Amino acid sequence: MAGDLALVVSELMTNALLHGSLRGRLIRVRITATGTALRVEVSDPRGERLPCPRAADGDDQFGRGLLLVGALADDWGVRPWAGVGKTVWAQWALAVTPCGADPLRGRKE
Repeated sequence: MAGDLALVVSELMTNALLHGSLRGRLIRVRITATGTALRVEVSDPRGERLPCPRAADGDDQFGRGLLLVGALADDWGVRPWAGVGKTVWAQWALAVTPCGADPLRGRKE
């Protein structure tokens, strides 16, 4: 799961830098974990520029990032950021393992 998380953070940060950054405004990365979910959020100041997955042709250099995010994360989306901007998030469900149970059962490969 660490590799999936790293790739998703990289894709969301790259999108924020390429499409959501403004001079003098910060981009924020936040990773949280609860007993049931792992979530990454990337916030940028460009709320009017919403992410939109697109089909990239074989020779296209860009256009696959959100497809990767959708394939690796259990869910993802976008919401307005408090103040100005937007937050793009991705989330994975974490299985709660009772004592004595097999911790690898049902994990996403």
